[in-house]
Amino acid sequence: MSYVNKHQVTEGIERHAEVGEKNGHSFTGYTNTPLFHERVTRFDRWLARAMMEVVGSPDGTLRLWDGQSVSAHVDKPMPVIQYGNRLAMWKTLINPELNWGDLYCNGQIQFQGDLAVFLETVYRHLYSTRENRSWLHRFLVWLGHRRIANTEARAEENIHHHYDIGNDFYKLWLDAEAMQYTCGYFPDPDMTLEQAQLAKMHHVCRKLQLNPGDTVVEAGCGWGGLALFMAKHYGVKVKAYNISKQQIIYARQCAEQQGLSDRVEFLLDDYRNITGKFDVFLSVGMLEHVGRGDYPALGALIERCLKPEGRGLIHTIGRIKPAPMNAWIERRIFPGAYPPSLREMMEIFEPKRLSVLDVENLRLHYAKTLDYWLQRFEQHRDEVAAMMDEEFVRAWRLYLAGSIAAFRAGELQLYQVVFARDTNNDVPWSRAHLYRYGSESRRKLSVVEGDTIHA
Repeated sequence: MSYVNKHQVTEGIERHAEVGEKNGHSFTGYTNTPLFHERVTRFDRWLARAMMEVVGSPDGTLRLWDGQSVSAHVDKPMPVIQYGNRLAMWKTLINPELNWGDLYCNGQIQFQGDLAVFLETVYRHLYSTRENRSWLHRFLVWLGHRRIANTEARAEENIHHHYDIGNDFYKLWLDAEAMQYTCGYFPDPDMTLEQAQLAKMHHVCRKLQLNPGDTVVEAGCGWGGLALFMAKHYGVKVKAYNISKQQIIYARQCAEQQGLSDRVEFLLDDYRNITGKFDVFLSVGMLEHVGRGDYPALGALIERCLKPEGRGLIHTIGRIKPAPMNAWIERRIFPGAYPPSLREMMEIFEPKRLSVLDVENLRLHYAKTLDYWLQRFEQHRDEVAAMMDEEFVRAWRLYLAGSIAAFRAGELQLYQVVFARDTNNDVPWSRAHLYRYGSESRRKLSVVEGDTIHA
């Protein structure tokens, strides 16, 4: 199933104008009407209570298809989860990681409340009990994940699935300045999303100690905001690779409008085809799409293209310990995605003797970034529904809320890893260059006119 096209909707699911109002809560969406009026049995009620216990008995109500409820012992049992039929409950039991998301998106499960807070509570409990899960549960989780080689053709298909669904869609909820679809940086928690994304770009540039005249190769460039920022404010020349056609078209237009086409080259090509020698290798938000099996090849590519005194930075979603991507996210939103642990990332660096200089974890910064994205997405939900459909809206709401929950619960991390060749002695003695600036640094780190980010 794909949530990209409004015509790709689950067969057999009919729109319902109003499901009904029970105990002060109304639900509108889809239901599988032939099963909606099935009689609830004693076993159904027992199963519902067991399901609540399995996820740690979070505050809230699980309501069955006839209006009967199973609630936690709280005065105000919110949120409310409404199951439309028995089959939906059984599908949740068979493969909760994959099927719950599908059932929510096609409307067989209705939800009222703060989805991110609810999922965070569930995730914290499930992750704390992961080691004690039965072999059957482990098998079902394994079964929900696809294991497909990340060839160039497969990578292109995966990227088109997520990124080529329309620049106008992403403009509704990303930052207006640079269209950054990666973690912002909030040195001041009161920053706006635009300020945090500008701060992130400065932070990355300072870590790389960019100097005028440096040559930079960027593997995966999004809509080109960081490449253009580096060229405009740090005086470097950038060659940026991306296999998303829509993003490359947008980036080239921005380069032309800003008069930077002679300093930034955007190539519609796979990162594996990078050639040449550069002072800096940079990848922000691409490693999640590479696939662990290609890490040694990525390390070899970096080793080939990096000059002797070169340095690099990889910014990626990751994990504390190896685990597959959530099955629903991998199947429906980010096909082929895999967030690595730091140990797994060493498969990039160790074989080619690339020396890791600095590791920073911006996990909570990503949770805050996602908070902004979800708020803006909800503000424009009617426009998104008009572009796509209601199922798409629900899918992306779940994706954004679930990601907030995963970062808050510690299941996902956000790593920035700085590295250089092992023989490169022209490396920083400390992190002072990130936070203390003399007159020379202030000159290099000139601020965009109108920013409130101060170098």
